[in-house]
Amino acid sequence: MAREYIAVSIEQSPLTLDEVVMSCRVTREWVVEHVHAGVLLSETPQPPEQWRFSSRDVARVRRILELESRFDANPELAGLVADLFDELERLRARVRRTEEE
Repeated sequence: MAREYIAVSIEQSPLTLDEVVMSCRVTREWVVEHVHAGVLLSETPQPPEQWRFSSRDVARVRRILELESRFDANPELAGLVADLFDELERLRARVRRTEEE
């Protein structure tokens, strides 16, 4: 039987906490811990049920999860390394744009 997939842009419809948990195969507690540690979601004034995650947030969750499991890093260290990777990607894109001009 053929499977049917429906794709929705996360930017048009951000994910809830429970959707991120299912998508990234992490526990709800893992996400909450990382939000409270300041490595996910920059602003979280609402309760967790109102949190919304963009595609960048989902990519960040996956990157932090990989760093923690591969290098046994704590949330803060994994967040710092993820920040460095993000900055490296921004700088590379900037160099590419400069080279194209």
